[in-house]
Amino acid sequence: MVVGFVSAGLLTLSQAIGVIMGANIGTTMTAWIISIFGFKADISALAVPLMTVGVILSMSKKDKLRNISELIMGFCLLFLGLSLMKGSVPNLSETPQVLEFITKWSGHGFASVLLFLVFGTVLTLILQSSSATVALTLVFLDMGWLKFDMAAAMVLGENIGTTITANIAAAVGNTNARRAALAHTVFNVFGVLWVLTIFHPFVSFIQWIISQMGVDEATSMVYGISMLHTVFNIINTFIMIWFTKLIEKIVTSVIKDKEDTEPYSDGRIKYIDYGLISTPELALVESSKEVIRFGKVMNNALAYLEDAITYADNEDRFPGYREKLVKYEEISDNLEYEIVNFLNDLGKNHLSDDSKALVRSQIRICGELESLGDSGESISRSLLKMKAFGRVLSPEHVAKLCKMIGYVSQAYEDMIWNLENADKIRDIRNAETAEADINAYRDECRDMELKEIDTKGDAYFETVFYLNILEQLEKMGDYLINISQSIRIRE
Repeated sequence: MVVGFVSAGLLTLSQAIGVIMGANIGTTMTAWIISIFGFKADISALAVPLMTVGVILSMSKKDKLRNISELIMGFCLLFLGLSLMKGSVPNLSETPQVLEFITKWSGHGFASVLLFLVFGTVLTLILQSSSATVALTLVFLDMGWLKFDMAAAMVLGENIGTTITANIAAAVGNTNARRAALAHTVFNVFGVLWVLTIFHPFVSFIQWIISQMGVDEATSMVYGISMLHTVFNIINTFIMIWFTKLIEKIVTSVIKDKEDTEPYSDGRIKYIDYGLISTPELALVESSKEVIRFGKVMNNALAYLEDAITYADNEDRFPGYREKLVKYEEISDNLEYEIVNFLNDLGKNHLSDDSKALVRSQIRICGELESLGDSGESISRSLLKMKAFGRVLSPEHVAKLCKMIGYVSQAYEDMIWNLENADKIRDIRNAETAEADINAYRDECRDMELKEIDTKGDAYFETVFYLNILEQLEKMGDYLINISQSIRIRE
């Protein structure tokens, strides 16, 4: 989740490092829950009845009750899994060869500590959950498979292995998301290194704490691992929290910003992360950023449109601008497909009414932005067709069309501003004014041209192309006002 927050821009990298430190402490509570409730009694006997309650609550229309149902079912599955693990581990008295094998690997002093540390790391890499691996370690300890110091080494390894989850989540994220995942790795690896330097005194310290609690010997072993997990993360956090900025510098130097010399050179998405579909509210933040970027992509194409009109009769320069407009039309098609496909997948989840409205709004906006790409390519095609007929726009027509593009450019700026400030705007008068200016100038140019049409003579065909391009530019204004009107739907 933290990786997702950073990728969406909801957390800075420095803030994310702080949250990760807190999460490392918070995750140790699972070990305590298992230690306290999982070994003294067979909680799994209550799991099935509680699961029934959870299923019933999950059918409620109230979000709060559905959330409670997930909480209940989560704990039921936790204790059912623990019961299955305990039942699957054979008794060592019945399998002496296993006891001999474990004793062999446990008798090499500090080398054994490193061996079990690696084992804990690899096991967590496979399971991708430190909580699950800690639970397994507690079962091994309770069944007598491990000595306390070897179980402690496994727990340290599990703190390294758990960082793989964040790194997998960040693999498809942006630069800051990958930095946050790497910060998690740096934090945990550093902690394990300093504990290894004082491993035996640290383990003795934990055992002394448990001895002061006055619990029986069997329970003290399980409590000891939970205590070690918690104390390790608390001390590590209190050490590393003073070096947050240093960690930030380290991960920033390792994972450098990508140079984006031509950010709109293709139609690939930049912010959307399919891993966030399970958290729709966060995913909508990402898709909103992608929609804003889509708007900026199409605004970037407008400059090429003006150049194409200005140099329509230039055999050397026009083909290049025409090619750019065709490319941007393809980019708009691909961006619309990617974003709308993501939003459709998102819509299959349970969404609030506000989120559903936002999904509909973004889908409509993408359709309008794609139409803007079509318009630019269509105008370039009209210019190409005009050249095929041996016609060219007069300097006066070019000047008027360029002025019209200026009005459209203002409408673009207003549209993008509205997209970026969608959560706080109260009206779209800026967009309405820009649309009115486009319509007024279109009417002015058209009326003036029609008044003079009788005197055009052979230039009549040029007038037809000119008016057609003028109408297409006005149509772009319609798409732009439609986008701002879609934003207003969110309020």
